[in-house]
Formats: sequence, C-alpha cells, structure tokens
Amino acid sequence: MNGLSGLQAVVTGGASGIGLATSRMPADHGATVAVIDLDPSGAPEPRIALQADPADDASVRVAVDGAAEQLGGLDILVNNAGIGAVGTVEDNPDDEWHRVLDVNVLGTVRTTRAALPYLRRSSHAAVVITCSIAATAGLPQRALYFASKGAVLSLPLAMAADHVREGIRVNCVNPGTADTPSVTRLLDVADDSKAERAALDARQPLGRLVTADEVAAAVVYLASPAAASVVYLASPAAASVTGIALAVDGGMQGLRPRPAVGS
Repeated sequence: MNGLSGLQAVVTGGASGIGLATSRMPADHGATVAVIDLDPSGAPEPRIALQADPADDASVRVAVDGAAEQLGGLDILVNNAGIGAVGTVEDNPDDEWHRVLDVNVLGTVRTTRAALPYLRRSSHAAVVITCSIAATAGLPQRALYFASKGAVLSLPLAMAADHVREGIRVNCVNPGTADTPSVTRLLDVADDSKAERAALDARQPLGRLVTADEVAAAVVYLASPAAASVVYLASPAAASVTGIALAVDGGMQGLRPRPAVGS
C-alpha cells in the first residue's frame, strides 16, 4: 500500500467529509500530506494543518507556500474545498451567487495558481479536483451550486491542456451524493429525515449513498504516478490519465435502470 511513497500532497478542505478521507488515504499509501482548510482543527494527526480562506488569495498563497516548505516540495494538489447552496435561480441574491462561485470556482483557481510553481518542479505532478454529480445531472433546488460545479467540471479539462507539456496531469472526480457530515446536517433539518434519506439512497442506481472513502480511492488513483501500482484497485497507475472526469456516483450520471418490482 505504498503507491504514493515519497510524494508530497496538499488537500484543501481536508478536515472533514470527503476531504478528511482524502487526507487520510494518500498518507496510507505513502504520501506526506498537508491539509489546508478554513478550520483545520479536524485534520487528522500527524498531518500538517494550515488555515486559509479559499476566497482570499493572500491567505491561500501563504498556506500553499507554507505547506510546500514544510513538506519539502509538492507533487499532488487535491482541490476539494467547496460550499453548497440551495434554491432555484430565483432564490439566491447576487451576493450569494458571488460567494459560492468565489469559493467553489475561484478558490480552485487560487490554490492551483499558488501551487503551480512547485508542481512544475515535480516529476510526478498531479492535480485532482473534486467536482460533483451536480455538474452532470439535473436535480431540483440546486441552481447556484450546479452552476458552480459546471464551471469546476470544465476547468480541469482546460488546465490539463494548458499544463500537459509541463508534465502536470489534471483530472477531477465527480461524486454522487455522499454520506458525509454536510449531508447529515441537511437530513437533520428535513421534515422527515428518514424519508429524505431513503429518497437520496433510491435516486442512486446502486441504492445507497457514495462513501467518502470511495471518492478518496478515486483521488488516490488519479494522483498515482507511473512508477506506482495502486494495489487495492488492482490496476496500473494513472500516469496516462489527464483531462478526465471520473464518476463515483453509484450510476447516477449514466444509468437509467427500470424501477424495482413493486415500486
């Protein structure tokens, strides 16, 4: 389990949910990991934990520079930080649109921009961006969030083209609805949390929510260099994979199964 041995990784939003799983799993596979988060107190020890606001370029640059200095370089950047929003196009004021787009889209831009000078020095440079099923499937009451993730889906394709000649691979992971604390909080305020949970499970063809570890495993695969072998996936490393969106969504993006008998 050492496919990332000797590599240095930064995970943004790495103190909870998918980010927390993603900060743990690369370390389990040999990487040294730094977590950058608005509140890094949840980062697992012995990870390097740094505070930054993805909406503030100066704090992002300080955190990325600090991570690279403490790690002794930077090979992998996982852009996972993001925030949600609920409502149709009528429901959120301009200020909320600016805030969500600033964090989800420009936050990714800021972190990558700060990391690129370090990634260019790496022989195994990889950027992995956490996108969402929100970019590929229409769901109600998510207009603002979906707009932000639609931009995030396009960004790694453009970045992959821009930086492929520099030896930097760029990909993204598209999780379906994941079993994370943020989803639990939404369920807690629902009128009928059990019914809402059952509805979330049912809309994914596999019949359950995606786990954070399943998303983290996809991130580790996409970050893995040519010399590595990702043992638990029983597949070669992803050295020839760039500019793709890997769906980890329980089949939501592409499957249209017939309803179960009796439903």
